[in-house]
Amino acid sequence: MADEKQMHYDSDEVVRSDDGVGVDFARIVEGRIGRRGLLQGGIVAAFAASPLGKAFSTVGGSAKVAPEGLDFVGIAPSTGSEIVVSAGYKSEILISWGDDFGQRGSAVPVAEMTADKQKTAFGYNNDFVGFLPLPFGSESSDHGLLGVNHEYINPELMFNVGDDVQKVTCEQVDVSMEAVGFSVVEVKRENGKWSYVPGSKFNARYTANSEMVVSGPAEGDARMRTSKHKNGLTCTGTFSNCSAGKTPWGTVLSAEENFQSMFGRAAYTSDKDKRSAKRYGIASGQSEYGWENHYDRFDVSKEPNEPYHFGWVVEVDPFDPDWAPRKRTALGRFRHEAATTHVTSDGRVVMYSGCDSRFEYVYKFVSRDKFDPTDRIKNRDLMDHGTLYVAKYNEDGTGEWLPMVYGTGPLTKENGFESQADVVIDARIAGDLLGATKMDRPEDIEVNPVNERVYVACTNNSDRGKEGKEGANKMNPRNENRHGHIVEMVEGSGRDHAATTFTWELFLVCGNPEDEATYYAGYPKEKVSPISCPDNICFDRFGNLWIATDGMESSMKLRDGFFAVPTDGPDRGNLKQFMASVPGSEVCGPEFTPDGTTAFLAIQHPSEGLLWGEWDESWPEAGKPPKPSIIAIQALNGAPIGSAEANAVSRRDALSGLLGR
Repeated sequence: MADEKQMHYDSDEVVRSDDGVGVDFARIVEGRIGRRGLLQGGIVAAFAASPLGKAFSTVGGSAKVAPEGLDFVGIAPSTGSEIVVSAGYKSEILISWGDDFGQRGSAVPVAEMTADKQKTAFGYNNDFVGFLPLPFGSESSDHGLLGVNHEYINPELMFNVGDDVQKVTCEQVDVSMEAVGFSVVEVKRENGKWSYVPGSKFNARYTANSEMVVSGPAEGDARMRTSKHKNGLTCTGTFSNCSAGKTPWGTVLSAEENFQSMFGRAAYTSDKDKRSAKRYGIASGQSEYGWENHYDRFDVSKEPNEPYHFGWVVEVDPFDPDWAPRKRTALGRFRHEAATTHVTSDGRVVMYSGCDSRFEYVYKFVSRDKFDPTDRIKNRDLMDHGTLYVAKYNEDGTGEWLPMVYGTGPLTKENGFESQADVVIDARIAGDLLGATKMDRPEDIEVNPVNERVYVACTNNSDRGKEGKEGANKMNPRNENRHGHIVEMVEGSGRDHAATTFTWELFLVCGNPEDEATYYAGYPKEKVSPISCPDNICFDRFGNLWIATDGMESSMKLRDGFFAVPTDGPDRGNLKQFMASVPGSEVCGPEFTPDGTTAFLAIQHPSEGLLWGEWDESWPEAGKPPKPSIIAIQALNGAPIGSAEANAVSRRDALSGLLGR
């Protein structure tokens, strides 16, 4: 979720890493761009091609062959009120907020939603989407489980409370607490149509009230003990679940992001707690949602250690609803965005995650033990033992992973760290002291399955160049990075993801192609689509990068969407838009079925910015309260997305003059 729209996440009380000693990423970018001249040359061309014109440029006899997996007609940017997809494709809603996946299997009317009903209904503001084939271990693309994160709630759209969320009642807070967290739902495709399976033994909700286990270095630590969880070995609930990642053993690592928004009235007395609360943004006044008005656990003056239970990566097993989720504290505590795993060359497992805030850091974790493809149960403990690192990017295109280990460098008692538990609980502070590189809101981080490079989506940073902040100079491409960029990294000598060194390049510097400060991996910019605010990313089977955006309505007055770009070959950087979303929403959670015939997307917070009753352009049904939903996109003929076979329909339509519908 873009904090460009959620300014309350960066209150005056928060100490961000720009107050620490880390090197600013913008300054490093300046060095890389200035030296290589990537943004020089003044390539300026109008982006005004009509959809029909773009179609004929694709289908004409002299057009070059599209990269494998990207043979589709790019759409024009949208300002409309409906979902738009490339010609030859269709989108359908699979499941929406309030759809009951218990035995009833029908939608709960918004006005009738209660906490009890929400417990077996799909949650709000869906983010990450992971498809796990059924049966376990198969490559089925017609039957599986969806693991879905539910990041936060919009009280002004869910309840008639106006613009003062402090007016929410206890009953409405109860609904909200059951609407966040994580859903597991069984889904099937029959006769080309996806649907969810009511009453499935796998269907489950993990919410702000679910009981969980604390594991790893912070297990049992004094700061993990509360009046309810006196031994610090358990905790209650998960929320602010943004992006996530699937593991090779079939679990999901759900990342808790903006957890600080749920807590208020902090009144710490110890210097250690004060430092942590300030760095993590725990408010001394009212919280954003007012839950502390109804439940003491969110009132930090009464439960000072409760915030330490959040900001973790939570491991959930969709195939085993009876297994209690684990807060994997070895992975560090910060505003996690993504938790992407990859098996290293020597069999260990690496996890990449970003801290989604301005001037924050990129992290990775390397497991101590090796992945065993024959022992799923044993693998579920891999994320408890290993080494956490934070990234430092150098101006010469090299970089290093700095170990976040108690007793190493500045992570000592003299600097307020007395154990590895302190390091992981205050990972942001540890990153400051180590001198990690400050990034422009690092969100999703994914590994390309073909070339094994690592791609980091940095959504934006509007603070760049403001008073007291690092500004533009001869090597800095722009002030106020409103459009974001994507960094491409090569671990070690090429494919060693456990390495402690890497090299990096800029892959995309986003924005309007007419702006000479943008860069599309060296591809001629008169041929590419505009894109801004890259958020969640994924790869298809051929190594093409697919990008979901969050913030284009603010930065470019265009709807957010879903884009694709080759990462190798002569078309490297030739970005095209595949889908455009609806007003007020972001697109997130991109996921393909194993055969590539379906793309699942999460449409989060449609109509955000409106108030109750302002439903003229609400989605998915005009005139009714908006509902965050999961959509499934497929080719009209059922062929793999981006294939020449699927594009046959769009070619036919283009040649018939129908593309402008």
